[in-house]
Amino acid sequence: MSTLALISIIVTAAAFFGWMSVRVFRLPITIGTMLLTVIASVIMIALSRVFPGLHAWAVMLVGRIRFEDLILRGMLGLLLFAGAFLLDLLYLSREKLAVGLLSVIGTLLSTAAVAAIMHWTLPMLGIAAPWIECLLFGTLIAPTDPIAVLEMLHRVGVPKNIQAQLAGESLFNDGIGAVLFLAVLAASKGQAPSIGHIGALLLLKSGGGLLLGIALAWIASELMRRVDAYQIEILLTLALALGGYALSIALRLSAPLEAVAAGLALRRFNMNHAHVEISHESIDRFWLAIDEVQNAILFVLLGFEVLIIPFSRSSFESGGLAIVSVLVVRLLVVALVLGLVRLLQRGHKSSLLTLSWGGLRGGLSIALALSIPDLQNRTWILATTYLVVVFSIVLQGGTLDLFLKKLSRFDQAAGV
Repeated sequence: MSTLALISIIVTAAAFFGWMSVRVFRLPITIGTMLLTVIASVIMIALSRVFPGLHAWAVMLVGRIRFEDLILRGMLGLLLFAGAFLLDLLYLSREKLAVGLLSVIGTLLSTAAVAAIMHWTLPMLGIAAPWIECLLFGTLIAPTDPIAVLEMLHRVGVPKNIQAQLAGESLFNDGIGAVLFLAVLAASKGQAPSIGHIGALLLLKSGGGLLLGIALAWIASELMRRVDAYQIEILLTLALALGGYALSIALRLSAPLEAVAAGLALRRFNMNHAHVEISHESIDRFWLAIDEVQNAILFVLLGFEVLIIPFSRSSFESGGLAIVSVLVVRLLVVALVLGLVRLLQRGHKSSLLTLSWGGLRGGLSIALALSIPDLQNRTWILATTYLVVVFSIVLQGGTLDLFLKKLSRFDQAAGV
């Protein structure tokens, strides 16, 4: 099968399932496309004995998609750039303390807590769970996924300040999570780095990625205001999003943070230029469309992944355990961080329940799980991650608006 045919099938599936979501089931596009794709994949698995050819063709199709490369070295750069570029900078600036603490302290605490819980409880299910594997799982599941979170925020009526906290955390905690993941992955190969080495690596990769994104954004903004053609301005933003991400990978810097910094910095630099110099509306509409279309395609790909992930009874048991663990840890960590924020910033307003339930996991976690070399029990990591992501996107993301309406009074009563 040619690459064109493969892309055509994926885009057609996204279009059809998206149409069904909106027209028939009245579901949000991304949640509907993923849910319908998962259902279609499960039906093909169930009918594999009756139609073995159809099932084999679907598995072959999905097997040709290198999901981890497509996300980590393809779609992620555009999605992160779009999310950062479309963010409200005023509210993000006001919430920088909360965002910083949630991104750094929150990610570190969540990683350690989830890893410890899985290490101590998985043996009860008959699954061997060495510390190194549990730490790998903790590093890939602890950071909230910017793609899933930003998509959810676009359609749910969350207050602006809380939007900034959730979106900012999800955009910035990828750098922390990625460095931790790489460090634990190196340790699994017998190359255990020291705490000082991890800190230096985090500073170099994260700081370098941020500086590169800002520098490239300044160049792009200056070029944009010197040309009177919105098509060229859009091309310059595309060049920044794609070229900056590729350059940061080549330089071994944090590519996700470079994309976030480039998007935020370009928006900030462009705010200094009048509408006669830069076509703000045309650029915003373009990146909003890119963001929504890519999300629909990504969630279809997530749904198809069920065809090649080996599930078993123990997988569903570990998945249920992980879902509960991730939710409980998220609630406790957010409560701790918000308490610290209020000590440092009197009168700070937030929502414990919204930040906890809205901390979604998504395609990035699955991509990281797929990138792990074969370990003795790699299967449980992959299957468990997938189940956590499906629960997170479909149930948490799909019910956040209802969740807010039903439970907001608890936030008000608690003063959070």
